[in-house]
Amino acid sequence: MTIDARDNQPPMPLSPNEGTTRRIAVHGIMILLSALSIFPIYWMIVTSLRPENEIFSTLPWPSNPSLENYVFVLTRIPMLQMLANTTIVAAATAALQVLTGLLTAYALVRWRMRLAGLVHGLIALSWLVPFQVTMIPNYVLASRLGLLDTLTGLVVPNAVAAFAILLLYHSMRSFPTEILEAARIDGAKSWRILWQIVTPNMGAPIASLAIIAFISAWNEYFWPLLLSRKPENSVVQIGLQMFMTQEGNLWGPLMAAAALASLPILVIYLILQRHVIESFMKSGIR
Repeated sequence: MTIDARDNQPPMPLSPNEGTTRRIAVHGIMILLSALSIFPIYWMIVTSLRPENEIFSTLPWPSNPSLENYVFVLTRIPMLQMLANTTIVAAATAALQVLTGLLTAYALVRWRMRLAGLVHGLIALSWLVPFQVTMIPNYVLASRLGLLDTLTGLVVPNAVAAFAILLLYHSMRSFPTEILEAARIDGAKSWRILWQIVTPNMGAPIASLAIIAFISAWNEYFWPLLLSRKPENSVVQIGLQMFMTQEGNLWGPLMAAAALASLPILVIYLILQRHVIESFMKSGIR
């Protein structure tokens, strides 16, 4: 078999015109995708500023912008209280999932148990169980514990998540065992090793998990709908549902409420944008 000398030659570099054309095409596609992503947010804000007689207008901007929809939302339902409740529930859920995930992952990685593989497999299988299968037992248990219509009842069933355990488990498996063994030889116990050595060096996966858990809890709808009774004890997603009735949807107030519900998440993302992207890239989340 003969080898053509041309096979070993490096690829020909692009000419200046070809490189410029490719960059323009790539940036054009990125701009188009960005516009498609931003347009729903823009239309939500525009619709929330339209008067009732212009709700179905196709103009890119309302002729007479008004804040009446926001005033209607804030006076019709306890929107600010719902936003505060949602923040508390989302923050508590994210913190508990990180805590329980760290403890479980460390136990599975460092403690050599005979059934560790079986436990890991059961945790992975539990991730595939839909919420509809466990909602009735969770509701009965919450009712017996007196947690109906409480923020605690919204947090406790989601305090442990299989996703959190698996994410931190695979991150801990790549942690250098030499460092842990050296700490153990120096007399450090498991509790100190976890919180003073392992956790400070797992900032990226912990940040990724906290962000995902917070957003997931913020967008939770079905469990609060099942558990909540009073609007002041509920979350913002239930507030959005109040503007959707059988007689018709109040699109102006609904978009205003959706804008208020999205505002905290958008602010958090804009402030922590660099950290969010870095945490996702370093933890390998796709």
